[in-house]
Amino acid sequence: MRISRRHSFRTIALGAAILFAGTTLADIARAQVSNTVTPVQTGPAAGNKDPVTFSADAVEYDKDNALVTATGHVEAWQNGHVMRADKVVFDRNTGVAAGTGNVVLLEPDGEVMFADYAEMQNHMNDGILKDVRALLRQNGKLAANGVRRTGGQINEMSQVVYTTCNQCKTDPSRAPLWQIRAESALQDLEHKKVEFSNATLDMFGVPVAFFPYFWTADPSVKRESGLLPPIVGSATGVGFFYGQPYYQVIDDQSDATILPLISTQAGPQLDIEYRRRFNDGSVLLNVSAGDLYGSTQGSIGTRGQFAIDDTWRWGFDLNRASSVAYVYDFHVTQGLTGDQNVLPSQLYLEGFGEGSYSRLESKFYQGLNGVIDTATLPTVLPRYEYSYFGTPDSLGGRLSLTTGAFNVIRTIGTDTQRASMTVDWVRPFTGLVGDLWNITLHGDAAAYNATGFQGLPNYGPYNMIDTARALPQIAINFRWPFSRDGGAWGTQVIEPIVQLVAAPQTGTSQLRTIPNEDSLDFEFTDANLFGFNRFTGIDRLDGGERANVGLHGAWYLGGTTFDGLVGQAYRTNKDTLFPQSSGLYNQVSDIVARATFAPTKWLDLTYRTRLDPTTLATHFSDAVISAGPEWLRVSGGYIYTNFNPYTYYDQALPPPYGNAYYFPRNEATIGVSTKSGYYKFSANVQRDLATNQMVMASGDASYEDECSIFDLRYYRIYTNFNGFGGTTAIMFLFTLKTIGQFGYRAL
Repeated sequence: MRISRRHSFRTIALGAAILFAGTTLADIARAQVSNTVTPVQTGPAAGNKDPVTFSADAVEYDKDNALVTATGHVEAWQNGHVMRADKVVFDRNTGVAAGTGNVVLLEPDGEVMFADYAEMQNHMNDGILKDVRALLRQNGKLAANGVRRTGGQINEMSQVVYTTCNQCKTDPSRAPLWQIRAESALQDLEHKKVEFSNATLDMFGVPVAFFPYFWTADPSVKRESGLLPPIVGSATGVGFFYGQPYYQVIDDQSDATILPLISTQAGPQLDIEYRRRFNDGSVLLNVSAGDLYGSTQGSIGTRGQFAIDDTWRWGFDLNRASSVAYVYDFHVTQGLTGDQNVLPSQLYLEGFGEGSYSRLESKFYQGLNGVIDTATLPTVLPRYEYSYFGTPDSLGGRLSLTTGAFNVIRTIGTDTQRASMTVDWVRPFTGLVGDLWNITLHGDAAAYNATGFQGLPNYGPYNMIDTARALPQIAINFRWPFSRDGGAWGTQVIEPIVQLVAAPQTGTSQLRTIPNEDSLDFEFTDANLFGFNRFTGIDRLDGGERANVGLHGAWYLGGTTFDGLVGQAYRTNKDTLFPQSSGLYNQVSDIVARATFAPTKWLDLTYRTRLDPTTLATHFSDAVISAGPEWLRVSGGYIYTNFNPYTYYDQALPPPYGNAYYFPRNEATIGVSTKSGYYKFSANVQRDLATNQMVMASGDASYEDECSIFDLRYYRIYTNFNGFGGTTAIMFLFTLKTIGQFGYRAL
């Protein structure tokens, strides 16, 4: 059996055990006694290594028998290797250096080995140790009855025991959680691997698995080819499956993972992922192919990024699949990027300057949702964006600029070409009584050319549009913060905020004359109360004379923080561009508010709402809470809105005319987590209150100590999606640190 991983354990390099092997008797005889430190030159056969240096309480020389004996706190070191012993004897006739009594060997990498007896010869290339105990990397502990080193490359061990678990403090004789016992083990220093023969895995001292043979990489090796933990389980569409990944190191810059998979309801599948690093970037390629429903299908996913110089870089992402069914049935193994609705692909070039950014890109998508037809998705070919943020000028203001152009084409729907520019000039100043002012000049300009305007996502009255528009706006922002130091009652802040905006009217004529690519979705909250445009882009613009008014308050009391904002928008004319339930349809907007309360480190609450200005009925609510110490933490979330944002062309007409837009959203989530010592637990549920149905449930229980990890994960998705009637997944993961992982997964 072979288990591959990036880190493993290693036996000690025994050649460093006796550091003065090869030193002449005359050299050692010249060493001083009385606990001095003495450098000793080695003989010619030792090569051009550093001289041996050692210290001892006493040194004796037996000329007749050609023996040199160092006793009492003997310590010798050479080339970073250190040996300590009660007594070291060097026999010139045989070339053997022997250490007895509390022998300790220290390696340059920090590993430590203990032995009752050690003898080395042939300049530390050959030797034996008896009753060995070793402290290795990653908390590894190894014991062996004997170790023999041959040629400086092979270490042979007998009756080996290995673990990374610490001894029980109250009962040191108690068996560790796990340990590997092997009749013999061999460390190949040249090929950087350790081989075990007749090995047994013990759990709490009880044998649970037997391996006639397996080998693992030396911990000095960051990457090593070999088998990875298997993938086992069952999945909708493919039935029971088994996959055995193999990791292949190609060279210092590249590697690959090969995953063949067999299943009971579908044909075999092969997934290959290739990775390579270059001096200026990296690339990843994932390809897969398999038999599904009697036809050969597959997928490809690749990404890369490369630096051109210190300013410019380019990159790409490509994700495609032969069918939606293949992605969902084999999603356990495929490496495609993207969300549950689309597979995105792009090619881009971007540059970073001082206060500026530039990007040229092309994008295209493949739909993965049964509602989404790939022919209706946009292909962006290309899109250019440039932004600049300047330094303060002579008037004290600061200029910022965003400009760009794009070409969007669809097989079904509107093809749009747009060139646009957004300019801001902001001049802040402070009044005589601590009042804060901001004058902002803002302008949006765009030119459009569109065909197929009658199709999605616009559903306009004309087939072709060729138009341009510009909307200048000016705003004055006023804030007057009042702060009071209440001593024991903390610090209170009251801050009225007023924003006055003057701009030409826009209105619903935009629906008939302007293509919409970037403003399909919006939500009126406190986050965009003070803004020139409540939409997410500039294809829909919020114009007219208006005033945005708010009151901000805060209270800082020791470790307690309360921060809140309430506000409302007013305009001189009704703007029917906004849907009736959006909160901005009338001259007086809905009331928006936010409150954040954090009295201690173990409680944090944020609540946002939007209320009808007349009846105070709730049109929007968003609450997030996290409470409790680390050993028991509870979190919750709730969202309600009286309309559903426009997404993925799921209605015949855009807002404000589409009926689907007004279907309310009403969802709640709750989670709990706990941590105590080595144990962790968490659970989460999500429920759609509008339909009274569960959306998702998940749980995770884990145990981790110095030598092992046990992790059990569960999740259940209840929603029907693209004909996929929900899924349940269970993952079991057991890790022996420095050895490998063994897991079970079911879907």
